[in-house]
Amino acid sequence: MSQSLDKAGNIGVFDKIKGYIKLARPKQWIKNLFVFAALIFAKHVFEPDYFAKVLLAFLCFCMISACVYIINDVIDAEKDKLHPKKKLRPIASGKISKTEALVFLGGLLPVAVIAAFMLDITFAVVLLLYFGNNILYSIKVKHMVILDVMSIALGFLLRVIGGALVIKVYISPWILLCTLLLSLFLGFSKRRNELVVLESGANSHRKILDEYSLEFIDNMLSIVTACTVMAYSLYTFMSSSDNYYMMLTIPYVLYGIFRYQYIIYRKKEGGSPEETVLSDIPLMINIILWALTSIIILYIE
Repeated sequence: MSQSLDKAGNIGVFDKIKGYIKLARPKQWIKNLFVFAALIFAKHVFEPDYFAKVLLAFLCFCMISACVYIINDVIDAEKDKLHPKKKLRPIASGKISKTEALVFLGGLLPVAVIAAFMLDITFAVVLLLYFGNNILYSIKVKHMVILDVMSIALGFLLRVIGGALVIKVYISPWILLCTLLLSLFLGFSKRRNELVVLESGANSHRKILDEYSLEFIDNMLSIVTACTVMAYSLYTFMSSSDNYYMMLTIPYVLYGIFRYQYIIYRKKEGGSPEETVLSDIPLMINIILWALTSIIILYIE
């Protein structure tokens, strides 16, 4: 990894700035798009006031997510140095010191929390629950088999719930169930990738991986995949008594899940869902088509 140094051997200003940006992990903010789920399915996408509130909620989640990633990188700095990809993270690589990271955190966290309370109190509570869940994950839960993946799934659920609360709309239990199952699928896929990539060194990087095996994770993925497809299919023809056209989106969900499994089993990827989505063109096109088709069906009745 190359980085510019001044005559004294210090890291240059621009590299420092890039380090802070990378520390916040903007690529991972794609997961915060789940905040828009309630807006879409409550049919308020084209109403400026609603859209503006959810957009601000999305930004709050991006800021609080960045805070979580900073804390996680500070805690896991030594272990990240043993990972083939994570060793390039700003703290693990030495581009940003732990002290600098904590100062950055001290400025960003209050902004995120204050902005959330100004937006909506109930939303702010959900945001704090999300932050608390992630702190518990970083400190304790990530060392607890199965609960570690369930904690990841809870984060996705809180995003969806937060998006609904900020605009005061009802969120279907079907959406929450589908979100839970999909996030479990992504979580177990992440664990599988870590086992494959790290192989014999998995335990030294993440102790919990010693509790997992490829056979166990593959069984979990089979169960979660079947449940996800079934739950989404039931949602499309049970959530409304007069509009069954959402069933037309089932093929998108099937292709998306099958494509993701192809990626994790054949390409040995999937350790980072956001990078997988952004780097795989067929998967990205499929998600966009699903979103467009869903909006057309929901809004043109």
